[in-house]
Amino acid sequence: MIDARVAPAGPVHEAALYGDQDELLDVVVPFVAAGARAGEAVVVALDGRDADRVRAATAGDPRIAYLSPADAYARPAVTLRTFRSLVDRRLAGGIARVRMVGALPARVVGSAWDAWCRYEAAVERVFARAPVSLLCAYDTRVASDEVLADVEQLHHRLALPGGVLVAPGRTAGPEELVARHPPPPPDPLEAGPPDLELVDPSVREARRRAHALAGAAGHGDQGADEVGLAVSETVSNARVHGRPPVVVRGWAGPDRVVITVADQGPGPADALVGLAPVAPDARDGRGLWIVQQLCPDVALVRAEGTFTVRLRFPRTG
Repeated sequence: MIDARVAPAGPVHEAALYGDQDELLDVVVPFVAAGARAGEAVVVALDGRDADRVRAATAGDPRIAYLSPADAYARPAVTLRTFRSLVDRRLAGGIARVRMVGALPARVVGSAWDAWCRYEAAVERVFARAPVSLLCAYDTRVASDEVLADVEQLHHRLALPGGVLVAPGRTAGPEELVARHPPPPPDPLEAGPPDLELVDPSVREARRRAHALAGAAGHGDQGADEVGLAVSETVSNARVHGRPPVVVRGWAGPDRVVITVADQGPGPADALVGLAPVAPDARDGRGLWIVQQLCPDVALVRAEGTFTVRLRFPRTG
């Protein structure tokens, strides 16, 4: 057990595992109330009903800010960039420490977990040495046993109802855990013949054809632009860092477009590449960082002799 009275100096990354909304509040309310009393900046990113219950339990404390989880958890790399910027702004305003609590939407804990598992692993890199306490809440009724096993390994400690903090006993660091993680299963659309197939295309051709596929699938002008740009950046990355041939395949379903870009290289050594912001003049990682700003579900799939980036774009209306 961990002494909750000891104030940390750097980042703390906690997970709360709850089985119902009362258990969630038992952990979240003391967490945010303690931060407000200590003069910390407190931010809550929970869905509407849970946020309303926290607001009621803390008597509408004006020191606690609320974010919409639908916006906060749209894309892993964007979430990391947004949260880091939020923390930096509050620290620049004279706040000594920032405290944040959020819960990943159920949709991302399921089919998109590979991308969000890498997000959780990247938290320690993005917030290295920052005075921030992060509490990530997971509903055990939704998360699978495999997801919960990852969650325990990806956090410094587990927050339990009653104010109990438990160190989970890591067997590997976050980056190592992600590196040895089994590859995500193919999207079901990949079982059918592709609607798009290109071998060693130019970056321009890949962008044009991906844009056309997304547009025909009803993604709208902005959505098709994002698909085209993400695919062109991925192809450019494969041409520079991978080995030919570069093969692009795409499938258009009723609610999503899936595009894979494969080359014959080993892929990047860094399992978290593209998640942390990179310098404008950086030579490595910038392409995949741009891709992950545009695509909400990016999977990096390594197989013997092949590295594949799978991009999945849901149609949002």
